[in-house]
Amino acid sequence: MSILQKMLFWKKAHPRVAVVRLAGVIGGQGGALRRGLSLDTLAPLLKKAFALSDIKAVALVINSPGGSPVQSELIAARIRQLAEKHEVPVLGFCEDVAASGGYWLAASADEIYASNASVIGSIGVISAGFGFPDVLEKLGVERRVYTSGKSKSMLDPFRPENPDDVAYLKSLQSDIHEQFIDYVRRRRGTRLKGEEEELFSGRFWTGRQARKLGLIDQIGLLHDVLETRFGKEVKLVTIAQKRGLLPLGAGMAESATDQLLDRLEARSLWQRFGL
Repeated sequence: MSILQKMLFWKKAHPRVAVVRLAGVIGGQGGALRRGLSLDTLAPLLKKAFALSDIKAVALVINSPGGSPVQSELIAARIRQLAEKHEVPVLGFCEDVAASGGYWLAASADEIYASNASVIGSIGVISAGFGFPDVLEKLGVERRVYTSGKSKSMLDPFRPENPDDVAYLKSLQSDIHEQFIDYVRRRRGTRLKGEEEELFSGRFWTGRQARKLGLIDQIGLLHDVLETRFGKEVKLVTIAQKRGLLPLGAGMAESATDQLLDRLEARSLWQRFGL
């Protein structure tokens, strides 16, 4: 063996897999301290992950209770675009929860893995809020609202609920739900085993139950699956956002009320799944 061959032997590259974490509520944005998942924040990470040379796969580590259906669709679409462009398989690994929009992200993977106790599913659409129709009267406050367009003040929380407004909201939810269902059908295809009425009801299951329904492919953990598939010498390359200092005053750009509401909204999403 020549000296050059020996040098090349010692420099033999190990199989590499890019790892991107998709953790948090989807669509949380607007304030400087909000850390939700959005295409804007994830696009550079995804691009970098798929552009790595000689990678065997991109692994998505998903831990999300959902959030914005628009951002869920945009992120999932970008993942598929990059996967097809670079001809790289995508493996999804669900941690505590991959539900609602979180499952939309998981469905962008070619194969989905989860733990036995992971929470999977919730293929549905939800809108939640509060109504305060009597508060202002009790406080002696007169509210004045002027609109152009009869539906501009639709779902105003300070007015009694209007059945027509609720019906319209439900029609929008139904349309978004159908888009979600269509995506899951396209991505999972014949792997889906359960009755559609149950699968798409908004219910959620453990990883073990989800496997029987075809919502995931296997029970498996990130390192175990990748070592089994690519060998013990597989190298995981984590692609993460660089932690930098916030711009001066960024922490003050968001009011304490906004921050509190943000946290309460995120907490309510996690608590729906017992977390």
